[in-house]
Amino acid sequence: MNAATGLSADPAEAVLPDVTDLNRPFWDGCAAHELRLQACRPCGHIRYPISEVCPRCLSADYDWRPMSGDGEILTWVVFQRGYQPTWAPLVPYNVVLVQLAEGPRMFGNVLPLGRTDLRIGMPLRVAFEDARGGVTVPRWTTVSEGSAVA
Repeated sequence: MNAATGLSADPAEAVLPDVTDLNRPFWDGCAAHELRLQACRPCGHIRYPISEVCPRCLSADYDWRPMSGDGEILTWVVFQRGYQPTWAPLVPYNVVLVQLAEGPRMFGNVLPLGRTDLRIGMPLRVAFEDARGGVTVPRWTTVSEGSAVA
């Protein structure tokens, strides 16, 4: 049983990413428990998903910057059926769209995966789960109601 999720299957093992030269700095950041995203050098736009050029100014000049790891739920769903075979043992599980404090949006899961008490606007903080093959996956945890997310 996974202590973080309370489930018999491990969500960090369900679907592992394809690490490429382009996205390696993101996954290296996750391994260091730091959320890193691309930032365009000419215009400063922080972008996700990862891409070779900035969607705002089309420059290919960028670097990787650490993010705060803070965000909030923009929308969410709890899957009651395993549409992808490796996720089937994890049903029910949540999927959230997180609005990061720095602007980009990311899909992910709030731990534990079976949570159904989520709500739009709920403050979140990134958490990291170590998976096989040296890959660390970003997940989300709720922030106590009394603390603000910057």
